[in-house]
Amino acid sequence: MTFNVQPALRMQTLPEQFFATLVAKANARVATGSDVINLGQGNPDLPTPPHVVDRLKRAAENPLYHKYPPFRGFPFLKEAVAKRYKEDYGVDLDPATEVAILFGGKTGLVEISQCLLNPGDVCLVPDPGYPDYWSGVALAGAEMAFMPLLAQNGFLPDYGALPEDAVKRAKLMFLNYPNNPTSAVATREFYEETVRFAERNGVVVASDFAYGAIGFDGQRPVSFLETPGAKEIGVEFYTLSKSYNMAGWRVGFALGKKQVVELLNLIQDHYYCSLFGGIQEAAAEALTGPQDAVASLVHTYERRRNALYDALAGIGWRAPKPPGSFFCWLPVPEGYTSVSFADLLLEKADIVVAPGIGFGESGEGYVRLGLLAPEERLREAAERIGRLGLFG
Repeated sequence: MTFNVQPALRMQTLPEQFFATLVAKANARVATGSDVINLGQGNPDLPTPPHVVDRLKRAAENPLYHKYPPFRGFPFLKEAVAKRYKEDYGVDLDPATEVAILFGGKTGLVEISQCLLNPGDVCLVPDPGYPDYWSGVALAGAEMAFMPLLAQNGFLPDYGALPEDAVKRAKLMFLNYPNNPTSAVATREFYEETVRFAERNGVVVASDFAYGAIGFDGQRPVSFLETPGAKEIGVEFYTLSKSYNMAGWRVGFALGKKQVVELLNLIQDHYYCSLFGGIQEAAAEALTGPQDAVASLVHTYERRRNALYDALAGIGWRAPKPPGSFFCWLPVPEGYTSVSFADLLLEKADIVVAPGIGFGESGEGYVRLGLLAPEERLREAAERIGRLGLFG
């Protein structure tokens, strides 16, 4: 007799993990022995700074950390991220009430929908955007209204063009600058408009600042929390994954509005018992120690960007250089969809890129490339694409 498990209805509402299919395609190609250049994922390729690793090694020997940590994390880590925000952005944060420690930024981005949304509520979601926003909304049983990010608007949402009914029912809105996947950056004026829009419509803003340290051409990306009134209407999600090459360490934060921070802390009280103390100590070292490694990382990405775009121009594939993040958002050649073009590059050039449709309908017509390979491999990728003769 076979016993069939009946999953909860919420499991049937989860969005398809589009990029699981992308990874499977790439792995299948690698298994054939092909020399694949994978530019399709967002996984940093460089190691964590040595002084942070050394701090973890020492901290791991502390018997205090061999016990359960405080449910909401050690105060010293909250103080460290508050210090970093003050130094980098001039933002004052109360570590005790305006900082929540997360198991990576992704966790908080999923949890906030569960904290704020009921079935029938609407969440305003960027299109294209990070697909895990969709996951949290689905788990909350709520609905999404997409905000198209279009080239003619600098890949910023046009609040005046959103359907009135969706805005009226909206309780939460996701923003993400520097943007994944378009690489766009937000202006101070846009964030000021956002605060006015959120106040007028009673919408909580969730600013995903995962790529906040990565700005090019001498420009530092603007934090949403720098905007007057921002802490009254929203939170910002910050992570060590990209700034410090600590993706595998799973350290993130929610910062800002006290009520939302408390809700995130409360839901996590039921899920977790905070991060290993040694990791928290090492994370505090990353935030308060020398920041040379961050500046060096940004310079590395900028050199990679310039090398890739020079090589792409040489084959006739032209697009504006990204001003931030470690992603490139490039138009597909005429006659292709984002998926068919990505498949062609894998099959004919052994190059993995992410089809834009995987980030939403407005992503169609583009592919995303990551600056997550050495300069010589990026140039080689451009040369392989050039040999296909797709561009003028």
